[in-house]
This record gives sequence, C-alpha cells and structure tokens, in this order.
Amino acid sequence: MRSSATSGAGQQADLDDTQGRAHGHRLRRNRGIRGLLRRGGPRRGRRLRERRGFRIAAVVLAVFLCLVGWSVGNALTTPGGGTIAERLAEWARDHYLGPVVTFGEWLTYQAPKVGGKPSFALTGPAAAADPVQAKGKHKARLPAIFDPPRRLSSPAGRPLAGEGKWRILATAHGIPAVYGTYLRPDSVHTSYVSGIVSMNQKLVTFQLHPGSEDPGPGAWHSAAVIPPGSRRGLVATFNGGFKISTSDGGFYLNGERRGTLTPGVASVVYYRDGHVAIGSWDRGGLRMTRNVVGVRQNLYLIVTDGKVPVSVDSNVETSWGATLGGAYYVWRSGVGITRDGRVIFVYGPALDVRTLADLLKRAGCVSAMQLDINPDWMSFMYYLPKHHPGDPTPVNLLPDQVQPPDRYYSGANRDFTAVYAR
Repeated sequence: MRSSATSGAGQQADLDDTQGRAHGHRLRRNRGIRGLLRRGGPRRGRRLRERRGFRIAAVVLAVFLCLVGWSVGNALTTPGGGTIAERLAEWARDHYLGPVVTFGEWLTYQAPKVGGKPSFALTGPAAAADPVQAKGKHKARLPAIFDPPRRLSSPAGRPLAGEGKWRILATAHGIPAVYGTYLRPDSVHTSYVSGIVSMNQKLVTFQLHPGSEDPGPGAWHSAAVIPPGSRRGLVATFNGGFKISTSDGGFYLNGERRGTLTPGVASVVYYRDGHVAIGSWDRGGLRMTRNVVGVRQNLYLIVTDGKVPVSVDSNVETSWGATLGGAYYVWRSGVGITRDGRVIFVYGPALDVRTLADLLKRAGCVSAMQLDINPDWMSFMYYLPKHHPGDPTPVNLLPDQVQPPDRYYSGANRDFTAVYAR
C-alpha cells in the first residue's frame, strides 16, 4: 500500500497533467482559429471579387461616377456665365434632383433683417441732363408722352434723399428714354432697396435673346450674347423668367419653339416693329400672328387690370417659385406695362410676390408678371455710350446684384431681353 505522501504527489501530477493538456488544447484551438481567420479572410475577399455580380456592379458604379463627373464638369465649364452654385443647382434640376435643391435652399433660407438703413445712397447719378427740367429760355418743349414718370411715394414711409425720384439712365436722339429710381419695398425691411425702371416704347425697342442652356441650342436666329458690332444703340438689358420646364409655359423666337405656348399663362410678346405687350396668352388679343417674333411665358399675372389679384397670397411653389413659395422673401424680378405703353421692370432683394406686385402697381402697371427669382439670376444693366457708342459701358442698376455688369457681353446661359434706342 502507498503512503499518503506518495498518493498526494500522484494526484498533484495527474492534476498538472490534466491542466497541461487543457492549456495545450486551448493553444491549438486559438492557433487554429487565427490560422482559419488568416486563411479565410483573403479567401472570402477573393471569392467576393471573383463573383460575376460583384464585378458587374463595380463596373456599373465606376461608369456611373465617370458619367456624373463628366456631366458636372461640363456644366461647370460650358460658356454662358454663372456662379458655381448657380451651375450646380441648374445641373441638379436638369437631372431630376430639383427636390434636393429645393430642400437645401429651404434649409439655408434666412429671413431678411428688420429695420436698418440701405448700404448705399438712393440718389444715384444721372446718365444725362433732363431737357424737360432744363432752365432758361432754351428750355426744351417735348410732348407729354416724353415727360418723366411721376415721382413714386415710398412704401417705407418718409422717403430718403433721392428715393422715388426718377433719374435718366439712357436717351434716344437726345430725349430721355429710360428712367430709373430706387424704393425701399416696405416699412419693415427698411435696409433693402429695389430698383425700378421705366422704358418709353416710343423711343426704344425690345429684343428677346435665348440662353445657351435654356432654352438651349436651336435655330433661334439670335445669339446668347451681345457681341461686338451689335452694341450700338444698346441702352438696357434685363433677365428673363424661370427655366422653360418650370415656367408653366413656353418660349418662342423666330419660328423656333421650346415648351408649349399655354393659354392663360403670363407672357411678354415681342413684335416685329420692336414693341412688346404683356398679358395672358390667348387673352385680349395676345395670340400668334405674323407680326409676333418672340414670346416668353412665365407663371401667371400678378397685376391684372391695374389690380393685384388675391392669388398672389397663395404660397404655392409651383406658381411663384420652384425654389420657395410666394411668401418667402428672396430676390425677385418682374415686368409690366402701363396704360400708356411704358414698360416697367422691378427687381431687388427681400421681396415676396405680394410686395413685388405692389411695387409694379405703384409704378403704374395695369398688367404685370413675375420673372426669375434668387440672386444668381437677377440683373438690370443700363449702358453709357461715353466716348465709344459702338461699345457702351454697362452699369448695374443695383450695386448689390450678383451678376456683373458685362454679363451679356460674355454670353448668358439663360434668356434675356436687350433694349435698343429706336
């Protein structure tokens, strides 16, 4: 029989042996798992890459990214002017991403500040002396149709120096043909200023130009630029309307058409003799005739029969802007016509549709429509002949507009109107 000491030593040896075998088993198991992971990871990656579906998906993704990159690059480099943000937004809207752009602009929208004073003087220089206001025995006597418009009262209350007072922006044969003035649009947003222009159709003509991207290439027989050699007599230019696809109407010029000329839609109609009419298409004599050379439609009238319809208070994005609805205060522009045939253009920041309509009515419009919105598209320039009447110098009416004064000398991606002395 073994002694107790011998028995204890044997038990301890058996325990050590058992623990050693367990530890070895764990080591072998861990090494096996690590080896399996080392072998399995690359094998699984290789198997995934070797699958036909994966290869096809990778090729499709690469082609897609290349096409998108090429398309965006082309949009950013195509002649026609415009900021990077403007071009990217246009590209997105043209590729079914309009809701994304709209949502982004909604997120970044900031209401205009309340109160304050304008950042620039509202007097502004005149391009020429007014013969009607000249003093002395040689004072010019002109028919009443050439008189300056009546001074406008300010919606903001007591007028600032020069506010609402018309100054000459351009002449035709020595007679004032284009007048301009500034107004603060309301009594709340008093640091913002709108530009207002009055153009006498007895002295000027209007020409519709296509944009290089909208309406795009076509047999327009008109350029997306005012090139050298065609600038003599140029007195003004201003922006057109929404993209044709979102204007609720169409664009027509010299027999070529984009979209559909839709009855009831607000329209600027350009005639062969250079004058324009503004109203609802296919209403009140505004229809296609042999004397019509151009039609630019955009949304619906915001002044009709000298009144602002209640419809302008409907905050409907499809009616007053694909970007933001009519109640949002953004840069807006509009054009209208007075009872005696003068063409009125209004544009500026911090305008909702109602305020824009009220300004057009205040300037005497009996019929008026909204044109484009948002700062990237707004522009009104007048042109000073100085010592080079064949190449007049462009000047922005509003000094805070985004577009440079020579915008239409270097090409435009959107349609616009050029105004010439008769």
